[in-house]
Amino acid sequence: MPPILAGFLASLVTGLATVIGALPVLLPIKLTQRLQAIALGFGGGVMLAASAFSLIVPGTEAAIAQGASQIEAALLMSVGVLLGAVFLLVGHKYIPHEHFVKGQEGVNNAENLKRIWLFITAITIHNFPEGLAVGVNFGTNNLTNSFPIAIGIGLQNMPEGLVVAVSLVAQKYSALYALGVSLLTGLVEPIGGLIGASVVAIAQQILPLAMAFAAGAMLFVISGEIIPESHSKGREQEATIGVMVGFVVMMLLDIGLG
Repeated sequence: MPPILAGFLASLVTGLATVIGALPVLLPIKLTQRLQAIALGFGGGVMLAASAFSLIVPGTEAAIAQGASQIEAALLMSVGVLLGAVFLLVGHKYIPHEHFVKGQEGVNNAENLKRIWLFITAITIHNFPEGLAVGVNFGTNNLTNSFPIAIGIGLQNMPEGLVVAVSLVAQKYSALYALGVSLLTGLVEPIGGLIGASVVAIAQQILPLAMAFAAGAMLFVISGEIIPESHSKGREQEATIGVMVGFVVMMLLDIGLG
């Protein structure tokens, strides 16, 4: 399968995991704040391990294989990580969006947007780096090393999708509407996947920088979004347990299957 198509399809599947994870919102059950904190922490742990084991480490190895020295590879990856973080930072500053806990962010022109679109925009900003990470890996045409991150991102999207749907229902939206939003936000991942896979497949020399860029964007999301959200209800310990479990699960996937 062509790497660009593989990256698109893999990120599409991981994106659809968001709505699959949100399906329990149709049932008459209540997701406690403790479980929400664990679920968000799990997603953060998966993303943290993916940033290290699926992006930064192989990106460094790819840079060295292309002829860079160890210090040059380290500097290249550092620049890429910072660029990814800056990309998300600019998006947060200038794109109006709203978080369930932190409230509105971005430029102050959101009055003409319905609140639901502010939520959707926030989740979209969050999901794009995940699709980008999956696409960049599949763009290398090395499926053995690419499947672990796709599986890991898909796993973390499921509890994330459930938390999003539950939060929307708590904001007085219907369960079906919440499912629709989860589906819509998940579909941004194949866009990121297509971009990441295309860039890497066309120009292999960009691979190390692209991997670092995706890692930096994900690290920004972890620190700027997931950790504050998971700690917002006084459930820091539960969130930390979720992070540890998610990190170990992704580490096992990457080392065991990669």
